[in-house]
Amino acid sequence: MYWLVLASLTSLGFGQLFKWSQRRGCHAPTVVSANYLTLAAVLAIWHLWTGNDFAVPASVIVGGAMGLSFIVAMLVMTGALERFPVGMVLTSFRLSILAPVVVSVWLWGESLSAVQASGIGLALVALALISMSRSSGRSRPVVGAAALLTALAVFATQGVGQICLGWVHYAGLDEQRLTVLMTCAATAGTGGGLVLLVRRHRPRIRDLHMGVGIGLFNLVALATTLTALMHLDRTLFFPVTGCLVVLLDGLFAHLWWKERMGRVGALGAGLGALALLLVL
Repeated sequence: MYWLVLASLTSLGFGQLFKWSQRRGCHAPTVVSANYLTLAAVLAIWHLWTGNDFAVPASVIVGGAMGLSFIVAMLVMTGALERFPVGMVLTSFRLSILAPVVVSVWLWGESLSAVQASGIGLALVALALISMSRSSGRSRPVVGAAALLTALAVFATQGVGQICLGWVHYAGLDEQRLTVLMTCAATAGTGGGLVLLVRRHRPRIRDLHMGVGIGLFNLVALATTLTALMHLDRTLFFPVTGCLVVLLDGLFAHLWWKERMGRVGALGAGLGALALLLVL
């Protein structure tokens, strides 16, 4: 329970910092790339200081796959937000917690009781309701192949990233999780930097400063997540943290950012609280 709460709080903190950067008009791809490069640099210095091995083959493979999935998910997400309503994109993003749960049961043999399965189903409904409510005043109905493919792309890319987080434990890399994280960050940061280079975007100093600050916090958040996944099943971790973060994010949105949730969102929050009890 301790790790669930701690991982949820650090994930919430990362989300709030990123939201703050958006409110200040920062360029999201620059902030994300600087965040990952900062994370990789700090961990590289730590590896040199402690004499840990950089090139553990399995760590490079898992970390590289994770980093690639993270940066692709970021590009797909930001691209989708530019073209489609926020509600549709956020719903696909939130529902992606289903991917690591299914893979954990099917591939890694984790157990899932009928009550927990009901709780996960209820959590998916709650997340969808909250996501739609948070942008109901600005969204427009979207139909067609492009919208469907975009929703599936957001779901798939976010889901793969979360599956990779769960893969660290089953690859036997718990003790090398910081090496995995360093490789992940270096891959994602390099990928993001190449995208900025191709787009010929010149980073602003304030965007880089914001990315460095978020990167230092993200180091704590991702290390906490990987440590939590050492002790907890993915069938428990992802639904509980997903629901808890969204509920706390809604509370912050109302109290700090002065955003209104509405009746649909309040219904989703209530269902989310019930889902947490069922999954636990």
